[in-house]
Amino acid sequence: MKQDKYNIFDEIPYDKKDEKFFEIFKNDVIKIEKIVSNGQKSPDNFWYEQEKSEYILLLEGFAILEFEDYEIQLKKGDCLNISAMQKHRVKFTSLDKPTIWFAVFY
Repeated sequence: MKQDKYNIFDEIPYDKKDEKFFEIFKNDVIKIEKIVSNGQKSPDNFWYEQEKSEYILLLEGFAILEFEDYEIQLKKGDCLNISAMQKHRVKFTSLDKPTIWFAVFY
């Protein structure tokens, strides 16, 4: 069976208005996405509380994730596992170049 090839760095839009989500793979157990942020952040007083855990790898750019009691700064190459139902929000993403996330929801 022939495998489809995907380059994670193809299609990197520079859009200051909207964050872009690209589904790479999905089945009943996991979902893999590429997310491209260009200065976007979570709305004030908004918190993610996802039913699935999320493992993220920052491929490019810089971001700050805020949790209830602390913050984590992420740079290119940093990985982080966010447990299911753990409250978090995106406090900051790079303003001068795209922030590219590789996210695995499981």
